[in-house]
Amino acid sequence: MSTKLYASAAQALAGLCRDGMTVAAGGFGLCGVPLDLIVALRDSQARNLTVIGNNVGCDEHGMWLVLANGQIRKVILSYAGDNKILERAFMNQEIEIEFNPQGTLAERLRAGGAGIPAFFTRTGYGTLIAEGKEARQFANPDGSSDWYIMETGLTADVSLVKAWKADAAGNLVYRKTARNFNPMIAAAGRITIAEVEELVPVGEIDPDQVHTPGIFVDRIVVSTRQPKHIERPTTRPRTAGEPV
Repeated sequence: MSTKLYASAAQALAGLCRDGMTVAAGGFGLCGVPLDLIVALRDSQARNLTVIGNNVGCDEHGMWLVLANGQIRKVILSYAGDNKILERAFMNQEIEIEFNPQGTLAERLRAGGAGIPAFFTRTGYGTLIAEGKEARQFANPDGSSDWYIMETGLTADVSLVKAWKADAAGNLVYRKTARNFNPMIAAAGRITIAEVEELVPVGEIDPDQVHTPGIFVDRIVVSTRQPKHIERPTTRPRTAGEPV
């Protein structure tokens, strides 16, 4: 019986990386990012990549590593943040950015994973986001109407996700905010690789707790447990006598 488990991130990506492919990667800021798999993607040296995700990492972390290595041609994202390399490459016309409202990006990925080629949304109508997109007017129950724009579903040649727990069948559980874009991205990949913190026997995960069913996951690698970074530590001064 074949196994979905691979010994390392590099082995999990073996045979999948090629120039010009589309990669979707989970994560929101620094949370829920498949760090080992992104390092392996960088080391693959695949070029002219299209990358889908909420953002492209930040200084020396996450997808920033692939961007800094000059491997990305286009990004489809909802947040550019403080990524100076991305800003410079975009201003110099070295990289293409397709901006999306955050909810629209999530729905485009969900639609792609569900086999839905396109959908209509009110978000973005009348703005730069709507340029070049089909617009239609739909009636509301009260007799009024609103304009909507058509957005297409998104799929990826390879999806990289980060989960807290998995079994050998590929059933995934994400922990708290790390759930973010990971479930949609897992479903949208033609090949999906899950980087997990804990591997448990099949049957140990309560079916009601599964966030991504194993049918969507092709390969699994156990994380090396890289440090979990905080993007902007924020604290407040403690008052006298306040417990630590």
